[in-house]
Amino acid sequence: MPVIIENVQSPAEAPARSWSKAMLRGFLRRCPACGAGSVFSGFIKVRDKCSRCGEELHHQRADDAPPYFTITIVAHIIIPLLLIVERLWQPDYLVHAAIWIPATLILTLVLMPAVKGAVIGLQWALRMHGFGGREEE
Repeated sequence: MPVIIENVQSPAEAPARSWSKAMLRGFLRRCPACGAGSVFSGFIKVRDKCSRCGEELHHQRADDAPPYFTITIVAHIIIPLLLIVERLWQPDYLVHAAIWIPATLILTLVLMPAVKGAVIGLQWALRMHGFGGREEE
């Protein structure tokens, strides 16, 4: 006998979620659903669920996307600045190393959780990987 599950909306019937609002909330390291709870329990360790609204976050699949996007963003900031400094002042290579290595590391560490939060927010808004859509087979 088939099992009938009631009150379950298909993704087509479910109300649309704002991807821009969800990504902004994620970028600010907040729950994409309510915007109040924190997405992370550590530096980039995702909570199992939001402490405020209870939205389950454990099934997110950010994987390699946040480091890839972070590397791309950091490179697009650091390389033009490095080239400008080189053209204008032509400092010694040790001065370049003293400036750009710490700048790259700091920018990467600041952006990584924000970018990961934004990716999780996008996944939530698009109902990917169990965020209210079809379960993966």
